[in-house]
Amino acid sequence: MSGVGKKVADVAFKASKTIDWDGMAKMIVSDEARKEFSSLRRAFDEVNSALQTKFSQEPEPIDWEYYRKGLGSRIVDSYKEYYDSVEIPKFVDKTTPEYQPKFDALLVELKEAEQKSLKESERLEKEIADVQELKKKLSTMTADEYFEKRPDLKKKFDDEIRNDYWGY
Repeated sequence: MSGVGKKVADVAFKASKTIDWDGMAKMIVSDEARKEFSSLRRAFDEVNSALQTKFSQEPEPIDWEYYRKGLGSRIVDSYKEYYDSVEIPKFVDKTTPEYQPKFDALLVELKEAEQKSLKESERLEKEIADVQELKKKLSTMTADEYFEKRPDLKKKFDDEIRNDYWGY
């Protein structure tokens, strides 16, 4: 197997092991996003499968004797000589060391954004629960009960009344 092909296949295989597809799927809200996510996952799996099968196998050796019988030894020896003289250069990765620190910094930033997002999501869920509770009780709630939950509004209304401001 060629060095480049094996490296690509190894990276793709490792990437498929580290992606938390189920965790990401749980965070998706809309149906359109779910469709896009499933097509992304399907495409990733297809590419990964192709890389694993194509680059993980050694090429079959050429049966020079078979060709000598059909074509003659002179032409086959010529092709074999040219084939043996071909040198495939080794891949030297100069890009990864250059971008690895940037990638690591982005991963740190991603984790911080994830934590902020989870905190904000938790806060919003609590706020939604409070609004739903308020919605249920609103028809039977007194003004005092409402202002007990919203002291900022009570202060605002008291200030308006005290300053003789009636909204017009």
